Amino acid sequence: MQYFLSKAALDFFIAFGVVIGGSMLAGIGAVLVFLPPTSEMLLAADKLKIWAIVAAVGGTIDPMRVIDTHMMEGQLSPVVQQLCYIASAYLGAYMATELVRLICRDGW
Repeated sequence: MQYFLSKAALDFFIAFGVVIGGSMLAGIGAVLVFLPPTSEMLLAADKLKIWAIVAAVGGTIDPMRVIDTHMMEGQLSPVVQQLCYIASAYLGAYMATELVRLICRDGW
């Protein structure tokens, strides 16, 4: 159980960091090329959300292979674990996207 919770937390924070870091760097890049940074940050956060989930769970093939292999054998526990890891990564990417939206909102 300890391993499961620590991996789920790592997936959350990896996805969170990918979205936050990517959108912040997109904002810096937008300033350097004279574009509005807030719109570029919002666009980057939306585009990076799915890739943050993929990066957090370790690629798209391995979790799907685990789900396929264990589902055919009738074992549900590894399948549920992989789905929880994906949900944890999604939650991290979603929360980071919402944080970027909050930061870029006019007149905080």
